[in-house]
Amino acid sequence: MQARSTETRNRILNVSLELFSRNGYEATGVAEICLAAGVSKGAFYHHFPTKQAIFLELLHTWLGMLDEHMKAARQEAKNVPQALMNMGGLMQMVFQEASGRLPMFLEFWTQASHDPLVWQAIIAPYQRYQVYFKSLIETGIAEGSLEVDDPETAARALVAMGVGLLLMGVLEGQDERSAQLPLQSIKILLDGLAKGK
Repeated sequence: MQARSTETRNRILNVSLELFSRNGYEATGVAEICLAAGVSKGAFYHHFPTKQAIFLELLHTWLGMLDEHMKAARQEAKNVPQALMNMGGLMQMVFQEASGRLPMFLEFWTQASHDPLVWQAIIAPYQRYQVYFKSLIETGIAEGSLEVDDPETAARALVAMGVGLLLMGVLEGQDERSAQLPLQSIKILLDGLAKGK
């Protein structure tokens, strides 16, 4: 019984992701999700109280995957500049995987600005990444690989660059040139942060 319930829940999530990506979050209704997933509305609402709850779970799943990749990128690096370069390479992969979903995220973020609860769910990871990168930059200063006067501003610049790259992915689409942009951007930033340059 539990396995069947989990399978239904996962099917709703997968179908929702496909429909949100193809048609947009706002244009996709619960009835359409139920039809495509082959479930009743009762089954839908048993697993998710709202369509918004599905989106938030998809967002948290994506952020969780990103967190795991960032952790691995840090562990595989001998110093902070190398970790940041690894993360630049990671961003290429993440953006390529999420390329069809980027317009959906942008649409939802715009709508979330009108809903304080959803906005908090969106802004919390943004703030968490600022804290993470500030700590990473402070580690780079302590190990002697970075020379930064203001770690908080440098961290905000890194997060702003990530958000900007996501937006560029929406506006310009993904091609070979844009796929290289995250790594190139990290290299440019490191030129200014790396000690002895």
